[in-house]
Amino acid sequence: MTKATEQRHILIADDDPGIRGLLCEVFDEEGYLTEPAEHGGEVLAKMTKKHPYDLLIMDVRMPGQDGLTILEQLRKNGITTPVIMMTAHGTSSTAIRAIQIGAYDYVIKPFDVEEVTLVVKRLFDHQQLASKVRELEAKSFDPRDKMIGNSPAMQEIYKQIGRVAHTDATVLITGETGTGKEVLANLIHVNSARRNGPMVKVNCAALPESLLESELFGHEKGAFTGAVAQRKGRFELAHKGSIFLDEIGEMTLATQKKLLRILQEREFERVGGTTTVRVDVRVIAATNRDLEADVRAGTFREDLYYRLNVITLHLPALRQRIGDIPLLAEFFLDKYRYAPSSPPARISEEAMERLNNYDWPGNVRQLEHEIERAVILSRGNVITSEHMSLVPSSRSALQVDIAARLREKSTLEELLADVERLALQEALVQHDDDLKVAARSLGLSEAEFQKRQKKYS
Repeated sequence: MTKATEQRHILIADDDPGIRGLLCEVFDEEGYLTEPAEHGGEVLAKMTKKHPYDLLIMDVRMPGQDGLTILEQLRKNGITTPVIMMTAHGTSSTAIRAIQIGAYDYVIKPFDVEEVTLVVKRLFDHQQLASKVRELEAKSFDPRDKMIGNSPAMQEIYKQIGRVAHTDATVLITGETGTGKEVLANLIHVNSARRNGPMVKVNCAALPESLLESELFGHEKGAFTGAVAQRKGRFELAHKGSIFLDEIGEMTLATQKKLLRILQEREFERVGGTTTVRVDVRVIAATNRDLEADVRAGTFREDLYYRLNVITLHLPALRQRIGDIPLLAEFFLDKYRYAPSSPPARISEEAMERLNNYDWPGNVRQLEHEIERAVILSRGNVITSEHMSLVPSSRSALQVDIAARLREKSTLEELLADVERLALQEALVQHDDDLKVAARSLGLSEAEFQKRQKKYS
């Protein structure tokens, strides 16, 4: 039992004494400090103490004020304690609403006690990771070492980093150009047990095949014209650390075959050599290509793909996490000050609205360049839309989303299914889970609504 675990204080609120007592007993045995509450008023009274709890586990249905109302009041009062909701209505909009107003997660009654303890452990693990990321950002002045964003998509990425960083598993990072795949690779390395070892990076698309092979595996003296001395390759240099293979989808089949051996055996020979070199290296690869399609086309080895695809992390496009744009913009405004002694430039509401409504085909990298340019043109003062090179989009938000999905090769059937599922959810939200009214609002019978609802679980 760790000291950190002993210090965690959990408030458990449920009007059912059986459930309340069971959870207190379980978490007491896990080494946490627990305290019970029977109703919403008691929760509010205890949560406003000078020393807040580390976690609130609360039932949605309680006498007096229900759990959702209590959660809203806590957030309005600036209390940011993580909340896990318990609900017997997991398929309804109640669970969706809980997440929307600030719950960390929810569990569905009747629940398995192990499921609840796992959710709590995941929460505290994520908090530790987030703290590490913040420490890393505070220590680093290089934006390439930082990953900015608090959107749900980025929170999920942080969770995934926490799950995989401490392992030696090969990681494949996918995502469009400019989304920050190299930054993610850095974060995996610095949060791993290999953090004190080297982090070696190779852009596989920047070198022709003959040079790439020598760069990766090194060469012996006289291996080819110009090889005047033995040279260690990037894999040798990365021994006891990590190697980042960017744009791995650009490798030729011949080089792919040699890379496969390293992933399988952790050994290779230098170009022109016969001595086997063994290395202890963690491989992190990245691509903006659809490697599954490349496998089908015969341009990427299937066996290599499965070796790389042990853990896959997908970075969302910027248009899929619009809520992070203000944070990113603030970061780049601070980075690109008009003069070293100047305060950061400011962005007008109109200009920020244009940033939020743009499609960002170049992702975070394009946003960074746009902010840098706007700071120069505004001379470090207030940035308006006149200082921007972005062409305002006349497309609706739905059109922008469809365009993004088409770039990800979604089929028409998949697009229509998503629209239908979201429409069913929204109808329930707008009509407070009244199935009959929700069905009527969509022009459906209650039976047809239930049939479609079942289709999407």
